[in-house]
Amino acid sequence: MFDAPAWPIRSGIRHRSHDVTVDGPGERYAYNVHGFDAVVVVPEPGTGRSSLEGPDGLLDVLATVTPRVLLVDSALEPAGAAASSPRPLTGPSFGSYEPDEVTWLLQDLADAALEADTADRERATQLEGANYAESLPVEYVPSESYEELYREALTRSAERIAEAVGIVTDLVLLDRPDAVLVSLARAGTPVGILMRRWAEQQRGVRLQHYTASIVRGVGIDETALRWLAAHHDASQVVFVDGWTGKGAITRELTDALDRFAASDGVRFGDGLAVLADPAGCTPLHGTRDDYLVPSACLNSTVSGLVSRTVFNRAWTPEGTLHGAKQYRELGPRDHSRSFVATIADRFSAVRSRVDAAVAADGGPASRAVDWRGMRTVEAIGAEYGITDLHLVKPGGRRDHPGAAPPRAVAGPGARPGGRRRRARRRAGP
Repeated sequence: MFDAPAWPIRSGIRHRSHDVTVDGPGERYAYNVHGFDAVVVVPEPGTGRSSLEGPDGLLDVLATVTPRVLLVDSALEPAGAAASSPRPLTGPSFGSYEPDEVTWLLQDLADAALEADTADRERATQLEGANYAESLPVEYVPSESYEELYREALTRSAERIAEAVGIVTDLVLLDRPDAVLVSLARAGTPVGILMRRWAEQQRGVRLQHYTASIVRGVGIDETALRWLAAHHDASQVVFVDGWTGKGAITRELTDALDRFAASDGVRFGDGLAVLADPAGCTPLHGTRDDYLVPSACLNSTVSGLVSRTVFNRAWTPEGTLHGAKQYRELGPRDHSRSFVATIADRFSAVRSRVDAAVAADGGPASRAVDWRGMRTVEAIGAEYGITDLHLVKPGGRRDHPGAAPPRAVAGPGARPGGRRRRARRRAGP
């Protein structure tokens, strides 16, 4: 610092950190605040007043250099909330969607070294007992063959998806006109955005939309649930995903919400809204047909440039949100916004079909679950002596007449759109 008119930083004050960062609490600095008649402090949303006060807090330190400090209280954390309450993320600082399209109930792990190759991740998971969400796969630039598959699937299925979006959204609105959509990261995020657009563009209803992490063997992020319970009526929350394969995530969600109700006394409904429910495990679906949803062909480049979610206590300590990374370097190949726009452009064309489908709906009885996907997986597991049903992966999709029937893949295979399809055993349903 140098007190001269041409010098950019002429003075500074040191104060206690009032934010939660990767490097933890510590000192922060405010520059060029000397010599003013007043200083207005506008905290970031979610900041607790107690974190700004005290002998070394920002407010007291500012009072030593200016006669008047004005605090904008409306930006502060609600009364009674913890000072360390998590702060959700929005674009453009995180993700490639517009800020009003989705709020990410995640923390940004941009500085964490989490990527590992497939062999190392499988070794840690299968031999060392690590959870798959403790690390991240290397996020490669999609190959041209994947890009071509995505384009073909989008051309073939855009209108079909638009109709499914309309149906599932209208089914949600029948029971919850003020629904709060919470997508399961990351495949659920573009679906939640599309449902939000349908509700606004076709029904004149503005819905709030969030994305939260769910991890197999861990459940849905409880810190995110507590944030939602503090800001919304839990009975209005509807969880959203892209599709079902066998119903494992549906069961994971139900079990996690049961545990949360027991521990926190807040009951969220476990209804899962999906585009396609070939597993027959949720009444809130646009279709039960099994077809390739184009967003399954790509990873972060159709999901806001955001990674899979991370649950790793070294980076996501107790009381903090699960984490994720943003792959800004993949921006030139990002289809996230164009995917949503392409589907939304078909909304008007399918509205009459959606109206007819919802009007003809017979209610919950006509949408009863039968768990056909899980029953098939259990039968295959019994036939081949596989006790861990996570190793039995549904695969194969009917995309055109004459296509091969769905098959189950037993082994550490990828979900649709994954980078590998290595199978130990294959069997027909």
